[in-house]
Amino acid sequence: MDPLGARSQFVDVQTLPTWQQQIDDNDLQFIHEHNDSLDSQLAFPSPFPFRPDISRKIILHVGEVASLNCTAIVNTSNESLSEKNPVSDTVHLLAGPELREELPKLKGCRTGEAKLTKGFNLAARFIIHTVGPKYKAKYRTAAESSLYSCYRNIMQLAAEQSMASVGVCVVSTMKRGYPLEEATHIALRTVRRFLENHGNSIETVVFAVSETEEAVFRKLLPMYYPRSEEEERVFLPMIPADIGNSEGEPVVPERQIRIAEKPGTLEEDSDTEESLELDLGQVGTHAFARMEGDVDKQRKLILQGQTSEAAAQKQHQRNYNRWLCRARAEDLSDIAALKALYQTGVDLCGRTVMVLVGRNIPVHLIDIEKALLYFIHIMDHITAKEFVVVYFHTLTAEHNHLDADFLKSLYDIVDAK
Repeated sequence: MDPLGARSQFVDVQTLPTWQQQIDDNDLQFIHEHNDSLDSQLAFPSPFPFRPDISRKIILHVGEVASLNCTAIVNTSNESLSEKNPVSDTVHLLAGPELREELPKLKGCRTGEAKLTKGFNLAARFIIHTVGPKYKAKYRTAAESSLYSCYRNIMQLAAEQSMASVGVCVVSTMKRGYPLEEATHIALRTVRRFLENHGNSIETVVFAVSETEEAVFRKLLPMYYPRSEEEERVFLPMIPADIGNSEGEPVVPERQIRIAEKPGTLEEDSDTEESLELDLGQVGTHAFARMEGDVDKQRKLILQGQTSEAAAQKQHQRNYNRWLCRARAEDLSDIAALKALYQTGVDLCGRTVMVLVGRNIPVHLIDIEKALLYFIHIMDHITAKEFVVVYFHTLTAEHNHLDADFLKSLYDIVDAK
């Protein structure tokens, strides 16, 4: 591609038709046919009602995101911001060598984060760099949460920087294996919710897609951005059951908050700690729960032996649950790929056998905290019964000897399990 020729092809987003304007005769005929066949009593409200003010902000554009003349465009990359994919290759080509010189100053970008640089030779003033998750069905929940974070953080940066327009590419590249249709659901609903709740200053969001991606976006856009009340009605039954929370974030039942029913009062038949854990569904109309209290003070009392063993165990369990929630939300595929911890069957007594291979743990090259999260994630369901861990120390050297601090942290978090 000739950079000079490409620069002459920059597209002003203000000249592009909005999603509201892109409705054609085929769309109208589809809506008319299906609207007539719907039950007239189908009247439950749509979670994504017809909002012409929002539909007018959306543009579906088949073309390179780097070619858009808008306030910012999105570049999708890896954690070292060095990934080569069709989107990033074009962004670098049009932005020029200054972008490559600038990226090391960002010191990388974690999965789900978004970081900002200037646009350099692009028509866009800024580039928002983000890192999508690697998709594995086994870690689907973590991938969904990370992909949501990508789009949410992109929009958050745009709002914080008072950007009028932002060009968004498909963050989950083929290289990362995320199913396109599932990824598109997350992208569309996250942007919709952000525009509803925080997007007053954002005038235009352009979804820049390839011809392959266009078909999926055209199929799903009417669910989240209906262009009329009739289209809203027709596509309502097609909206998936899982649409996340009020921000579009995936909801994981284990991570829902548990709060007390009557703040400020204690149950006569239970101690203070037990009264903190009524299910959210039993809260009724109460707005807030009793606060957990000063955690540092509680820990100090535990150390001084001034609190009960039961209270100390509950405090420990809450700490463990916080780590477990993080473990379920993070993309841990890079740690899983090391194959340093895995289940290998059962022993003669029927106990689950876990194998830990020391030589597969490059201690100085990995994020030890992520390794700790992975250990918690894998072992949580196994520790419900008796189990055996076999540690292989052969072919190890200084670079893969676990530090004592890691083992201490592990013990402090999971000893109750």
